Amino acid sequence: MSVGTAPDFAAGLTAAVTPILPGFGVEQVAEIDSTNTELMRRARAGRCEPVLLVAERQTAGRGRLGRPWQSTQDTAQRTSLTFSLGLPLTPKDWSGLSLAVGVSVAESLDPTASAGVRLKWPNDLWVDDRKLVGILIETAVPLGDAAQRYVVIGIGVNVGPREAEGLRMPPAWVQEWRPDATPGQLLLDVVPPLIATVQAFAERGFAPFAERFAARDALRGRDVQLSDGTRGHCEGVGWGGELRVRTAEGLQEVTSAEVSVRPSGMAF
Repeated sequence: MSVGTAPDFAAGLTAAVTPILPGFGVEQVAEIDSTNTELMRRARAGRCEPVLLVAERQTAGRGRLGRPWQSTQDTAQRTSLTFSLGLPLTPKDWSGLSLAVGVSVAESLDPTASAGVRLKWPNDLWVDDRKLVGILIETAVPLGDAAQRYVVIGIGVNVGPREAEGLRMPPAWVQEWRPDATPGQLLLDVVPPLIATVQAFAERGFAPFAERFAARDALRGRDVQLSDGTRGHCEGVGWGGELRVRTAEGLQEVTSAEVSVRPSGMAF
């Protein structure tokens, strides 16, 4: 189940995106260490064109906090979609970008929320506490241009059935409610709205996305534990994308990229 099952996906994406992002290009590779790593390498070398890099297979895919993102090893029956979007970006405030990206992807995969796609702060999509999508956002300062910033948004989607062995948590997959979904079609569904979302975020920040995030918040109203040992009751996210946790010591607002959160009783 390769991206190539939708032969016009690259042309369709280019046609849909170019009017809002001039110079946009699409690249597909059979195998790479990591699409995020490759686009970060390019940016640091001064290559800052807007591009979507799609991989049939990643050998060293990465998630948040350096955790691996495991794509399927069978490219003939590929059940995962991995890609990175890179583009120049200069928002006034970067806070909440991963949450806005999550909102966009969730709404593209499950527009009416009938499948129960939820957003788990700060960068995952869940269905019934099973991981459907992982998001990793990185930024680079291009060589010779300290005023410029280049953002790389890496996304991994479970498209078809996956075994749970070797994964940190049970997987969910898109074909559970969209049995005919293919990687190519999902790219056409996800990428144009994602680019529009990122552009809107650059202008207005996270606040316009806060209520849409709250409507799909997987943690709000639940007892949670943080990776630093803190326990409390999740009160959702603030207007700047911060996680609000009511602890014995009072309300704590979590913004650190080095802190993970899980519902109480769920292992990290």
